[in-house]
Amino acid sequence: MDCLLDVEAVSKAFPGVLALDEVSLKVRAGCVHAVMGENGAGKSTLMKIIAGLYRPDSGRVVLRGRAAMIHQELHLLPPMTVAENIWIGREPLTRLGLVNHRALARRTSALFAELDIDIDPDERVCDLSIAGRQMVEIARAVSYDAD
Repeated sequence: MDCLLDVEAVSKAFPGVLALDEVSLKVRAGCVHAVMGENGAGKSTLMKIIAGLYRPDSGRVVLRGRAAMIHQELHLLPPMTVAENIWIGREPLTRLGLVNHRALARRTSALFAELDIDIDPDERVCDLSIAGRQMVEIARAVSYDAD
């Protein structure tokens, strides 16, 4: 399997705190990965380094292709529907340039079938549980055809 992301001995310190101490991680195509740990373990710091938001103090990050990141903090718009949240900025349009809601629902249903997600695309995000919202975040990341 191809290595999409190779994090090698990455360290990151903030004033008074060593957030990451020579962390290494290999992410391979076709695999699901989870970064888990206690609060303060450095998960968010590692993800921000991978996403390019922080620069590591040492070590290196080698990235091939595009990476999609599901943030610990949810970035959804609660008053909008599930489908609108997944495809925001990439909505299928009618010939008049309006959002094609039928095509939007079809596209979302196909994505959910592929991911075995049982959520109504027309449901408002504010009506979903936290777990449901996380599934929508995951579906949105997958919708970008990330490796």
